[in-house]
Amino acid sequence: MKKFKVGEDLECGLLYFYVHFVVEVLCFFVLARLIGDSPFLWLAPLFYDVIAFVPQGIIGYIYDRFKKFNCGLWGLFLLLFGFICFGLDLVNPYIAILFIALGNAFLHVQGAEITLRVSAGKLAPSAIFVAGGSFGVVTGKLLGTTVVSFWILVILALSTIPFILLADSYINEKNNNCEKFDYVKENSNQLIIVMALVFFVAVRGYMGYGLPTSWNKTVLQTVILYVAMGLGKALGGILSDIYGLKKVGIGSCLLSLPFLLLGDNLMFVSLIGVLFFSMTMSITLALLVSVFKQAPGLAFGMTTLGLFLGSVPIFIFRITSVLINCCIIVVLTLLCVIILMKVIRKDKEYE
Repeated sequence: MKKFKVGEDLECGLLYFYVHFVVEVLCFFVLARLIGDSPFLWLAPLFYDVIAFVPQGIIGYIYDRFKKFNCGLWGLFLLLFGFICFGLDLVNPYIAILFIALGNAFLHVQGAEITLRVSAGKLAPSAIFVAGGSFGVVTGKLLGTTVVSFWILVILALSTIPFILLADSYINEKNNNCEKFDYVKENSNQLIIVMALVFFVAVRGYMGYGLPTSWNKTVLQTVILYVAMGLGKALGGILSDIYGLKKVGIGSCLLSLPFLLLGDNLMFVSLIGVLFFSMTMSITLALLVSVFKQAPGLAFGMTTLGLFLGSVPIFIFRITSVLINCCIIVVLTLLCVIILMKVIRKDKEYE
């Protein structure tokens, strides 16, 4: 077992936790407003997901090649431009969403790149960064149903500028790489590993939408659900740094299963399952970065592509049978466990 140390890498994670939180607040504020006014409830979120998630691999690959390009500031400009256009009704709402979603994608890539490059192979910084999104999503959804002025959110977005610049200042020649991410078994077929991990992330994306949670009826319960997701994402990275990826990854998957299956009508039981399964987020990212050591932005883009693929079925159909849903959860979770067993190398440091 290793000791958990606080340093510049963790500070970067905390800085981008706030940036990610604010970004998602603005994005889901807009989506909540649009959904409230539109008969096509699924169209705005689907369009947003396509633009925000799918291009991140391309944006990340470009940033991998041109590291001095500040994706964060450009992303903030795009996000604010779209948000102000939406708030002042200057353009069609879907044009505004285009800019907002692109801004989200750029900011995601910047946060992932910085937290991965300064972490020296540790998972906690990027896990903490990503966890901020869950808290931002639910906050944005709630604010979108209120009469809060969008100008307050503009000021909130501008407050991220010093956080973006400070996090960017931690990058230097010595830590501007991801060579210490080395968690994949040697002599493995990289294409198969990438496909398996993207499938794993798609499963996590699907589970986030498709879990049987009939207890989720109130605003407070929704908030608690997203808090559990966020805490799980952060804890996955922190505990993996202490106990090892294999133990935490396989253990969290297996431990999540009974709680997910029995939690349909039991909120706290379900929340434990959600927390455990969310812990795998940073692990799949670390494994993809282990394959794409020279291109962490591309690796991160693979995870967002997986999340998009996992969300697509929700826009097409809904499974109402709890029994069928439970069978799907069992099969998908066990497949994820097999993937982790086959992909993660044995690390003597944790044995």
